Amino acid sequence: MKIETQTVQSQTHHSSHQEQAQTVSRTLHLADQPVAQPGSANLRNKYQNTFLMRGPGTKREVALTFDDAPDDIFTPKILDILKEKEAKATFFLVGFRIEKYPDIVKRIVQEGHAIGNHSYNHPNFINLSEADFRDQIRRTDQLIRSSTGFTPNIIRPPYGNISESQIKWLAAQKKIIVNWDVDSLDWKGIDAKQVTSNILPNVNPGSIVLQHSGTGEGGDLSGTVHALPDIIDELRKKGYKLVTVQEMLDMDPAF
Repeated sequence: MKIETQTVQSQTHHSSHQEQAQTVSRTLHLADQPVAQPGSANLRNKYQNTFLMRGPGTKREVALTFDDAPDDIFTPKILDILKEKEAKATFFLVGFRIEKYPDIVKRIVQEGHAIGNHSYNHPNFINLSEADFRDQIRRTDQLIRSSTGFTPNIIRPPYGNISESQIKWLAAQKKIIVNWDVDSLDWKGIDAKQVTSNILPNVNPGSIVLQHSGTGEGGDLSGTVHALPDIIDELRKKGYKLVTVQEMLDMDPAF
């Protein structure tokens, strides 16, 4: 995990964009397994209005979120389920995949889902220079705007990792960092039963649930696809309303 992530980051200046995308594609199935960083809890406490793990617990709401979108295998299947269930979710998009699957990005928006920035090629932000970090954000914002006509106001750092200087810069750009408090661990290729058991017992009012709708070569998100209908049904049985992140945080969807 650490070696592969550093490989992606080190190629940023020396590979063509196509080579970068291929490298990331091989590692994205590792997705957002959290890497504990010293002081991260302190940063969340210090920047409570900018760096969020969950929404307010005053309403019985849950936000389902899907990282590493779009792809042409799992994202359409997840969208089909959400459409059938009349449920809304939030998709965090990776830039080079926006370039590859622009029509799927448009479908996400057309069907009423929210989107956020998830970097251009999924590096660990804390290993980047400030210039490279800002390029990851700006480049993906531009791609999202080209596909949708707007710029998202939420961002999820790959692996959940971010530095204090990066938080300050994002705050100046009027962006909110959105991580999660419930992790499906679906990037491990686990089955539907395991995905469900990782989510449902851990949900509380205001929870933000991490799942994935895109993966790299050899990755398997069929567990999420098969679990999603039951997860939606069970959450609703428990009285939860499924909302987008922006709805949960009472934010405008974009700017």
